Amino acid sequence: MDKPLLADASTRLESALKYVSISEDAIERLKYPKASLSVSIPVRMDDGSLRIFQGYRVRYDDTRGPGKGGVRYHPNVNIDEVQSLAFWMTFKCALLNLPFGGAKGGVTVNPKELSKHELERLSRGYIEAIADFIGPDVDILAPDVYTNAMIMGWMMDQYSIITRKISPAVVTGKPLTMGGSQGRDAATGRGAYYVIQAMLGRFDLEPAHTTIAVQGFGNAGGVVAELLSKAGYKVVAVSDSGGGIYSEKGLDIPSIRRYKQEQRGIKAIYCQDTVCNIEEHQLITNEELLSLDVDVLIPAALENQITQTNAADVKAKYIFEVANGPITSAADQILEQKGIYVFPDILVNAGGVTVSYFEWVQNRNGLYWTLKEVHERLKENMVTEAEKVWSVAQEFGVSLRTAAYVHALNRLGEALDAKGTRDYYINGTIG
Repeated sequence: MDKPLLADASTRLESALKYVSISEDAIERLKYPKASLSVSIPVRMDDGSLRIFQGYRVRYDDTRGPGKGGVRYHPNVNIDEVQSLAFWMTFKCALLNLPFGGAKGGVTVNPKELSKHELERLSRGYIEAIADFIGPDVDILAPDVYTNAMIMGWMMDQYSIITRKISPAVVTGKPLTMGGSQGRDAATGRGAYYVIQAMLGRFDLEPAHTTIAVQGFGNAGGVVAELLSKAGYKVVAVSDSGGGIYSEKGLDIPSIRRYKQEQRGIKAIYCQDTVCNIEEHQLITNEELLSLDVDVLIPAALENQITQTNAADVKAKYIFEVANGPITSAADQILEQKGIYVFPDILVNAGGVTVSYFEWVQNRNGLYWTLKEVHERLKENMVTEAEKVWSVAQEFGVSLRTAAYVHALNRLGEALDAKGTRDYYINGTIG
């Protein structure tokens, strides 16, 4: 049986501790979230009834800077999930050397069942409930599963109303007209693309002969699939919550993305101008996609997709985690025994928080960058840290996930130890 999310996430920390030299104080502080908030959000529905939604915000650690993390709307959101996501964000920000700690938020709701008016009331109500817990120098919000730029705009506006001052830096991922950054909407997928390009280059794989399957065809998965397709890679399978499609000869990803945006579904189609034709394809389940005989597997959906139950069925040689926590620690061991390279989420999907950092900086300076500048800075950050993770893995002979945690732990340990340790108070001197 797989562990609860936070306990499972902490297992990765234990594996990395053998390869770092940080104080017992720092290790002890990283075992627990700094602050957790649970709130009830009353929402007046369109039919006049009142519904109460459960919301959460967790700030796991803020040693390196204000908490940073998205807000997700999903029926399965719970405190364990939010704490786990905040834990991962702590290490993700340290890994990318961003001046942030880790945080996360969420509301237990199926947003597809709400009207736009109800969704706005819920979003503003969430901010009303957590306003004292967040702020541009305390904890900064961003989009996540089933939240978007419009929702972030509502949240920023509500916080500004409460504080009686315009506060764009409290939320990232906003509309451009409200202080958003160029490139933020596609940053997670584009950042993953830069990592995939850099790392696959180490294995001398020819794009035209490299097959790829993407589980999760939402914002992040759809973007990375399209960028890889345009770069010449052979994307043979994609899926969303309703199931997936597979074609051995490859899929026309731009056309499929266009269809999904218009019809909210997935079909293997090829479009030329305004004419679209259905291509021959096979319908598959999300579970079947994970076990396809492909070179590269990209889980870009939700947590716990590859577990000890199905890990042995995975045939891909390389896995790039675009989702948060798609592989359990028990499954990790099985994949490692099979010789599969797993590039971890805290590296691969860090493009979103990296451009969120860019947005926060732009908001505070009042000076905004071009799309080209954002892409160049993002690529430099992602590739630089990916190369460092690869080097750590080679140096210690450990998995890429352990290497990523070692790299992040070294940075976190330095920051935590700077506040004083047991050894300092017993043996240290001033000056």
